[in-house]
Amino acid sequence: MNPVPKVIVFDFDGVLADTAADMLGFSQQACAELGYPCQPTLADLDALDPMSFDMLGRHLGLPEVLIPEYKRLTLERFASRPEPPEIFPGMAQVVHQAAALGRAGIVTGNHARLVARFLERNGLQDCIAGVIDVAEPGTRAEKILRLAGAIGAPGSQVFVIGDSVSDVRAAREIGARSIAVTWGHQSAARLLALAPDHLVASPTEILEAISNISQFPLRQVK
Repeated sequence: MNPVPKVIVFDFDGVLADTAADMLGFSQQACAELGYPCQPTLADLDALDPMSFDMLGRHLGLPEVLIPEYKRLTLERFASRPEPPEIFPGMAQVVHQAAALGRAGIVTGNHARLVARFLERNGLQDCIAGVIDVAEPGTRAEKILRLAGAIGAPGSQVFVIGDSVSDVRAAREIGARSIAVTWGHQSAARLLALAPDHLVASPTEILEAISNISQFPLRQVK
């Protein structure tokens, strides 16, 4: 019997790239530039639902009229970063092996050009079949579904690797399997409240979850 084809969709910030310090620092700079000084912390990231720059700006108390400019300023700082962010230890191997198990892609709330530089620096550009970034329209669930349809075969089983409750919810919305990581921007307790299909504390556990399909009832995305 032929194996069910797989599509593995990675979040970028907090799953592949260690960007928490940048998110807090760039947010602080953008808020100060807009006349609303603040001191964002990891607790602010943990509280977000959904995980997005728009929601972080609101959580930090910016008036709604300033949210688009705050988002632009923050993303601009990410895009102009002299070097791409560091990859989490072990995740390069996960991406390589995920690409061997199926088709791998990225859905991110960040800029595709930052992702491209990150992939090139880590020798992963040939492992990723597609990227959907912050500039493309749609909800997170819609973007994941669009990417899965673009890079995967019909009937593929889709795995969403994320670090936020909104990643878990988006996966559930489209019938994908959610694998939540504990080294990202939201805590294990926060993630467990959304009951992901799998909660992992190390990169190797991601591959175990993807490889051992028997631990999950079959669920396919059309």
